[in-house]
Amino acid sequence: MSDSNLPVPPVEHDRAYMEMMKLFEDLSFSERIKRTINGINQPKDSGEYKFAVLQLQRMTGPFLAIVLPIIAVAFLLTIETTQEFRSQVVAVEVIDPTDTPEIEEEPPPPPEEEFEFEPVDTEFDGPTENFNPQENTFANNEPVSPKPAEINSVAIIKSPIVMRGIVGSRSPGQRGRAMSEFGGSAGGEATVMRALRWLKANQLPNGSWPGQSTAMTGMALLCYLAHGETPSPDCVEFGPTVERGIRYLVDNQNENGLFKSKDDNNYAHPIATYALCEAYTLTKVPMLKEAAEKALVHIVRGQHPNGGWDYNMRQTERDDTSYMGWCAQAVKAGHMAGDLEVPDLDKVYKNAVNGFKVNANPSGGFGYTSRGAGGLSGVGVLCMQLLGAAREPEVAATLSYLDDATFSFEKWKSKGFGASPVYYWYYITQAKFHAGGDRWTSWNKQFQPELIKRQVVIKDAIADPEGKMRDIGYWDSPSNGEHGGGGGGAVDAIRWENGAQIVGKSTLGARVQDTCLSALQLMVYYRYLPTFKTPEVVADVDVAVEDEDEVKINIIR
Repeated sequence: MSDSNLPVPPVEHDRAYMEMMKLFEDLSFSERIKRTINGINQPKDSGEYKFAVLQLQRMTGPFLAIVLPIIAVAFLLTIETTQEFRSQVVAVEVIDPTDTPEIEEEPPPPPEEEFEFEPVDTEFDGPTENFNPQENTFANNEPVSPKPAEINSVAIIKSPIVMRGIVGSRSPGQRGRAMSEFGGSAGGEATVMRALRWLKANQLPNGSWPGQSTAMTGMALLCYLAHGETPSPDCVEFGPTVERGIRYLVDNQNENGLFKSKDDNNYAHPIATYALCEAYTLTKVPMLKEAAEKALVHIVRGQHPNGGWDYNMRQTERDDTSYMGWCAQAVKAGHMAGDLEVPDLDKVYKNAVNGFKVNANPSGGFGYTSRGAGGLSGVGVLCMQLLGAAREPEVAATLSYLDDATFSFEKWKSKGFGASPVYYWYYITQAKFHAGGDRWTSWNKQFQPELIKRQVVIKDAIADPEGKMRDIGYWDSPSNGEHGGGGGGAVDAIRWENGAQIVGKSTLGARVQDTCLSALQLMVYYRYLPTFKTPEVVADVDVAVEDEDEVKINIIR
């Protein structure tokens, strides 16, 4: 039975899911007091105890903020020494009044000019040809730090105290500014909105997406989170979609942290973990913290002593660059959350640089399972950048190797990277963004208009929250060999062969993957805060093997 035919989860969910969902409930004051009293007597590692502690902090906060200053003032008044008033005779001299000159009154200041805030509109429905990127302001060839953008970190927690968290470039106004600064366009954002609406239209009733349900749900959630969409009531159009996706992942997680549904090589686990870590970072829901921690434990334990990973997080001698890429991104997201309690997470974060160096070609490029070059070169560069090793010689050599890369559906074979161009472009686009300078400027002029042009648009296919009909859009890989399977039913897809369009066979699951990887590229402008610098994490590795192996990425089955 395919994952797309899974039944809707039963009413009685597991403990982690039910406890997480309680945070979205509107509770009366008396109900909150009752649950707090009951929870404080529960085991400290239970969700009820965590809920009780959180509520005590929230309910006592406003009271203490008022009472403590009053107590302090009263205390100061009580210790003030009483001074006796002494009578003094003051000689008073009476003088005749004198005429004083009239003081000229200054004219009143001119009225202040009213400042009218003009919000940045992110609702674009222009034609796909609407490509007019702004000149980016990267310092010439200055590498960009990969600190992810931060948004409304506690937006979805119901509390009498509403705290607005750290606002970064994923908020609506900041998205527009980031696109202007780094070369985005209104046409690109319109393309992203069509993709997000297509994903919304194709979400299954149980909250997952077609294909390998855990992996594709993780990818779809990464798209929404990159756009600043959370289950917050502020996210009117996509909030419910994100909530259902998160519910699916949490309900699909076993008590030990592994996911019930996975592909043969278990790409699903690091992809879903990546999504849970980002979801927790942007929401700070305690039950997501627990889910992310349980999932990260397996990635931490599965890292090889030399820093790499193999399929299924197995302890072997094989270091798979493609699989390592998703593990490293998950570890980075977990590290950036700041408060995840996972033993050895920092150690694994630092050691991962070694794993990529194992497969680095001194002349430039990264191989599949040993030193080499090819389409996975972007994986190695991006992950070393994310891990703070952007200035290492392996990164510099591979960026030079990737200078000849092109972004063209029609000529996707020109570099000879192999049969998975969309997967490779996902990494190369981000790597060049972090590299900055002329490399990014040149690449941005290639990839952005090409993705806008190649999106398949379905007109007036979905209603927005105001009832207005909106377009939706998706992508299919130009390569007939990018996917070896998938779920969700067979579909026809436009492919490119020897410069000509052909109609090939694909699956809805493959289309979800291609759409997610393409949309994430168009959101690269505001997924990260490029003004921050992160410390470098480097280590020495001595290996000497060469290969030119390529890999077909089958993570949708």
